[in-house]
Amino acid sequence: MRKMFLMVSWLVATSTMLQAGGYEVSLHGQRQVGMGLIGTSLTLDASAAFNNPGALAMMPGQLSVVGGINGVFASTAFQMEAPSVYQAKTDNPLSTPFHFYAAGMLTDRLAAGIAVNTPYGNSLEWEDAWAGRFLIQNISLMAITVQPTLSYRVTDMLSVGAGFVYAHGAVDMERALPIEGPDGEARLHIDGSTGNYGFNAGIQFAHPAGFQAGLSYRSQIDMEVEGGDALFSNIPSSLATAFPANNKVDVSLPLPANLDFGLSYQATPDLLVGMALHYVFWGAYDELVFDFEENTASLPDSYNKRDYSNTLIIRAGGEYRVTPEIYLRAGGYFDPTPVNSEYFSPETPSLDNLAFTGGVSFLPIPELSIDASLLYIIGLEEDMRYTPENFGGSYSTRIFIPGIGISYQL
Repeated sequence: MRKMFLMVSWLVATSTMLQAGGYEVSLHGQRQVGMGLIGTSLTLDASAAFNNPGALAMMPGQLSVVGGINGVFASTAFQMEAPSVYQAKTDNPLSTPFHFYAAGMLTDRLAAGIAVNTPYGNSLEWEDAWAGRFLIQNISLMAITVQPTLSYRVTDMLSVGAGFVYAHGAVDMERALPIEGPDGEARLHIDGSTGNYGFNAGIQFAHPAGFQAGLSYRSQIDMEVEGGDALFSNIPSSLATAFPANNKVDVSLPLPANLDFGLSYQATPDLLVGMALHYVFWGAYDELVFDFEENTASLPDSYNKRDYSNTLIIRAGGEYRVTPEIYLRAGGYFDPTPVNSEYFSPETPSLDNLAFTGGVSFLPIPELSIDASLLYIIGLEEDMRYTPENFGGSYSTRIFIPGIGISYQL
C-alpha cells in the first residue's frame, strides 16, 4: 500500500508545473524585460495588447509589430536534510518561450491587436537515480496563449481595452516507481494537453507632463485535462492488474488570475523610469483532484490539499536614450514563493526570487529596433519539505535568461 501511496502522491505533486508555480513566464517583450518587467503602464508598442490592453490605443504611430524569443538556462541544487550529506542538481534542457504582437489604429481612437506568447512553461531534469526520483525525474511544459484585443482612447489622457484569451497547454513528465521490475525500477509517464478560455482588461492614464499609470486584470483560466495518458512501464507481472498499463486520468488545474498596477514617468527627454506591482491570485490553488479512468484497490482517485498563497511581486526599472540609435535599460524585482513550505516538491523549485535585468536597443532606422535583454534570477536558498513523502532539504536555484527581438513601427 505504501508503494501505491507514493505513486498517487507524486501525481498530485507534479501537477503544480501546469500552473507554473514559481515559473510564471513574464517574458512578454524585450524592452519590458530590460526594465524589470514593468510593462503595465508603458505605451511602447503592440506588446501592450498583453501587458495592458488599455494602453494599446495610446501606442505611438499607426502600426506596430513586435517579435522575440528568450532562452531559459535554469539549474536547481538540492542538499538533503542533516545528518545526510547527499547533494543533487538538475541538468535542464534549454527552454525557449517566445512572443509575437501586432497592432494597428483602426481610427484615431480605436486600436486592434493580437498577442501570441507563452506565459507558462518550463523544462526540468534531475540527475539519473537521484534521491527524489520517486517524486519527479523530468518534466516538460509549455502553455501558449492567443489573445485578440480591442482598445479605445476615451480622451487624450484616458483609454480602455480588453482581450479574449485562448490558452493551450501540453505537459510531458516521468518519474520512477519504488517497484522493482524486470529491468530495474518501474516508470510512470504522463502525457496530456488541454485548452480553455479567459480574458484580460485594462485602463491607462497618460498626463501630458510625462506621467503614466496603468491597471490591468487577467482572469483565471481553469485548464481541464481530460483523458491524459498515464502509462506504466516495467511493472512486474504480479502487479500488472494494480497498474493498468495504459490508464487515463482527468484533472482540473487553475491558471491564477493576475492584477497589475504600474506607474512610469518620462523624467527627461532621455530618461524613463517606472515601477509595477504584480499581484497573483495563487490562493485559487487550494486542492487538486486526480480522477483515474480505471481505478484499482491500489489506485483510487486522489484528493490533495495544496494551500497556495497569493503573492505580490514588486518591480522597478528604467530606460535611458544614449543616442537616437541606442537605448540602455536596467531593472529588478522581488518575487516571493506562493508554495506552502510543507508541500514543496522538487518539480517546482519555487523559492523567493531576487531578479536583476538589463537591456539594449539599436535602431538602424527610426522605424526598426533590434532589442536584447538579460534576466538573472536568484532563488534564495531555503529549507523546504514535501511532508507526504517526508522528503526535505535545502534548495537553491539560478536562472539565466537572455533574449532577442525586433520591433517595427510606422
